[in-house]
Amino acid sequence: MLDQATVLELVDQLRVSVPDEVRQARRITEDAGRITERARDEGDAIIARAQEQAAQMLEERELVRAAQQRAAEILDRAQDEAREVRRGADEYAAGVLIRLEGECIKALTSIKRGIDMLDERHRPASDDGSRPSGTDSIAVDAGEQAQTAPRP
Repeated sequence: MLDQATVLELVDQLRVSVPDEVRQARRITEDAGRITERARDEGDAIIARAQEQAAQMLEERELVRAAQQRAAEILDRAQDEAREVRRGADEYAAGVLIRLEGECIKALTSIKRGIDMLDERHRPASDDGSRPSGTDSIAVDAGEQAQTAPRP
């Protein structure tokens, strides 16, 4: 068996060495806890930054979507206004052309009356005092009549 002195010596060595190893184990455990805590904090910070970036990206995406929608509304309104302006311009142009047509018809009527009056002056008097129709009228060739005739 073992000698009592040897056993006591081993027990003394154990008493002296165990507290060092226990302290070292405790230190390692504390270091591991600090490292774990630091890793957890860094992980939380990374997650928080990622969530902020995701929220910002969603907000920017929403702003872009809202801006695109607003742009589409503005474009639609501008196209509607442009159609309205074109319609108004067409109505105005039609009115001007209709009035011009009326003035041209009046002018042609006056021209015809003037030609008829000149024809009447240049017709010789008949025996009964009236002038025969169509004998000495002023000749207007077909080309001139085509130029003064209203066009469709």
